[in-house]
Amino acid sequence: MSELLVVGGGIMGLWAALTAARAGMTVHLVERERLGSGASGGLLGALMPHMPDRWNAKKQFQFDALVSLEREIAELEAETGTSTGYRRTGRLMPLGRPHLRDIALGHEQDALTNWRAADRQFHWHVRDQGGDGWLSANAAEHGVVFDTLAGRVSPRRVLATLRTALMERPNVRIDEGAGIRAIDPAHGRAEREDGSRVTFDHCIIAAGVGSFPLLDALSVPLKTASGTAVKGQAALLKADVDPELPVIFTDGVYIIAHDDGHVAVGSTSENRFADPLATDEQLDDLLRRATILAPCLQHAPVVERWAGLRPKSAGREPTVGRHPDHPNLFLLTGGFKVSFGIAHRLAQFVVDEIAERDTIEIPESFLCRNHIAALREKHL
Repeated sequence: MSELLVVGGGIMGLWAALTAARAGMTVHLVERERLGSGASGGLLGALMPHMPDRWNAKKQFQFDALVSLEREIAELEAETGTSTGYRRTGRLMPLGRPHLRDIALGHEQDALTNWRAADRQFHWHVRDQGGDGWLSANAAEHGVVFDTLAGRVSPRRVLATLRTALMERPNVRIDEGAGIRAIDPAHGRAEREDGSRVTFDHCIIAAGVGSFPLLDALSVPLKTASGTAVKGQAALLKADVDPELPVIFTDGVYIIAHDDGHVAVGSTSENRFADPLATDEQLDDLLRRATILAPCLQHAPVVERWAGLRPKSAGREPTVGRHPDHPNLFLLTGGFKVSFGIAHRLAQFVVDEIAERDTIEIPESFLCRNHIAALREKHL
């Protein structure tokens, strides 16, 4: 039975571990701190599709992933008897300027063509108003877009559900508290931060921002880092609102009603920061903007302020699949803002690649070998 080492216990690593365990592999999951302690353990859980225009392979892949996630979540919840906080709520986007309405009307037609699944049609509706008091009328002077494809999940609850599913499997071992600091693919071994060693037949690096130093060390010659960390800040408010309300999104502000009487607000995107885990006035400004968009939140108490680092590959796309120099090494990282919607599909691709069996297609721009080739061309 193949011994698989999964490095990282975020959303990517957990889906990879579960998919591999279901395929009969022996899985050793190693996490530096605790499962979900990185960017995956945040507050938002937005499942947002790309715009329906200018269709391409990347948009098709994400669309298929968002559609299939509903079934995957249902199976996971049935298996564990727990809830992930998943709901296809749709999304409201206010149109603050006349030209935005004209663009949105074009997208309405694009969605009819491109947002079509085998068993249903998803829509991009342009309306004069919307939200039933959830979204301020002043924010939508020229109407709103309501799309029926978007949704949300509770990040921490889906991570806990995945952990439960893994803990119930005898072919899975989970080690927390000391990450992997060096990998030797040629000899099938890795060194942990506490000095201990682990062996493997195959290894998946899915350690979020911690993936990039490991990848860089194994991809010489590179002088451009394979990825970077982008800080995000978010907050959780206590608010008695309908959990079926759609996600509000505009100008980088997300407002997401969850099932447990809380509303998440996020998030910043900071390329420069002094403290990766500190919240500051940027989050204060985000909360101010959120209460203008959704006035019912004006007096909602903030119960948690959160900050974390999200992994962004140098080419902006996720880095996925077999390493070109090391046939037993695989990458699954760089999802940045879209990880929760596509992690299950990317994990399936990587596990199938390890098992050398037919699999789904993913965009060429996602493949690890193409990321490495592009970074080496920059060097040359």
